[in-house]
Amino acid sequence: MSSHSLIQFPFADPVLVPMPKDFLKDARDEYDVVVIGSGLGGLTSANLLARQGYSVLLLEHHYQLGGMATWFKRSGGHIFDISLHGFPMGMIKSCRKYWTQEIADSIVQLKGIRFENPQFSVRTTFDRGDFTRILTNKFGVAPETINAFFDRARSMNFYDDQALTTRQLFEEFFPGRDDVVRLLMEPITYANGSTLEDPAITYGIVFSNFMHKGVYTFEGGTDALVTKMKEELIRNGVNVRIRTLVEKIEVSPDRQVQAVVVNGRRIKCRAVMSNANLKTTILKLAGEEHFDKSYVESASAVRLNSSSCQVYMALKPGEGFSEDVGDLLFHSEHSGFDIDAMLSRNVSSRTFSFYYPRTRPGSNRWMIVSSTNANYKDWADLSDEDYLAAKRDLEETTLDCLEQYVPDVRAKLDHIEAATPRTFEHYTRHIAGSSFGTKFEGLQVSKDLPQQVGGLFHAGSVGIIMSGWLGAVNYGVIVSNDVDKYLTPATATV
Repeated sequence: MSSHSLIQFPFADPVLVPMPKDFLKDARDEYDVVVIGSGLGGLTSANLLARQGYSVLLLEHHYQLGGMATWFKRSGGHIFDISLHGFPMGMIKSCRKYWTQEIADSIVQLKGIRFENPQFSVRTTFDRGDFTRILTNKFGVAPETINAFFDRARSMNFYDDQALTTRQLFEEFFPGRDDVVRLLMEPITYANGSTLEDPAITYGIVFSNFMHKGVYTFEGGTDALVTKMKEELIRNGVNVRIRTLVEKIEVSPDRQVQAVVVNGRRIKCRAVMSNANLKTTILKLAGEEHFDKSYVESASAVRLNSSSCQVYMALKPGEGFSEDVGDLLFHSEHSGFDIDAMLSRNVSSRTFSFYYPRTRPGSNRWMIVSSTNANYKDWADLSDEDYLAAKRDLEETTLDCLEQYVPDVRAKLDHIEAATPRTFEHYTRHIAGSSFGTKFEGLQVSKDLPQQVGGLFHAGSVGIIMSGWLGAVNYGVIVSNDVDKYLTPATATV
């Protein structure tokens, strides 16, 4: 079939007009499961459901898979990973069990974690043993207090009291010790947007996961990881489609999923697993008319988490920096731990991820990504002129800060660009560019979704599950099991 159409205009010669590409070409009219979104939760759910014999269609509106776990390329051979890629050791087990041994084998530990701020300068391997040593020797905290704190955090689970805040937890063990709070809290805030006013369990569970064996990353880069995942999806029979924007989840009068409308085409399905933003899934794609009034009120009241700004920097080919700068650097000029200061456009706190050639074996490239937590509202209403000026200012002030650790970075720089909450909103379609999904109350709303509409499930970033890569993968596993239980009574289509 020709990719061009012959158009005859009146009184003119016919011209060939390119036809828009059909990104759903050869897709079936019906599947057992449609997965909306290809974040790590969506990818994992699709993979497991396909393994179980269901026909699965994975729809991603962007041109690349991965959601926030993705990458982009720039001229000169530069490849930038999005976000800060550090996750707990548990990722190895999850990838081995739910993906492949090859993927699990590519996960390596980051040992050079640094804190540099007015209160202290610390280097750590970011595990319980090393943190105990630092808190004892450098901060003068009694070992029995440290062990009691770690044990308390380790014992936390989803069903604990949600009334206890993280601030109250710290005050119980380390009263008046803002420096200790900063050491223990700052990395988790960067990892998932947590604040001192959030439920303590949202902190304790995530922190304990990291404290088990430290911080890990994927050797080879996110592009290698997602490529391997895509290959596994295809081997298991998942129909993977990019540039496919879901416009509607079709719900029957008796509140059962019956189809999705994507790129203007209706595709029937028995279940939908949404990896999109929770509020988008309920209030926009499905439509609030299909839910109980009280449920809609709960969903509407769910608070979004914060977004991010990032600055991507690449050095000229062959240029580098000393490995002494570390792998992750938590830098702050602020006098203490202050979430408002961390979110401010007047940036005083940054986390730097340093990428060496060993990050992508075979390359000779050194990269740096700076990440700051941010408020969408601080960027949303800027004029185009002010917005570009603010991005340039973010780039320049980031370089000013980085010069403390890579003194000649400007002379070595080959490329720099910034992303803001508006950038993340555009590419991910997350409401307000939220980098970390919703606050903790979103978890129950997400879990209750199938009780409202039969066959409609959600595995996005919510509550405790907002704990980055590992949380996303594991929530995808949990929800795929729920989908399987829902579909089991009927025979899967072939």
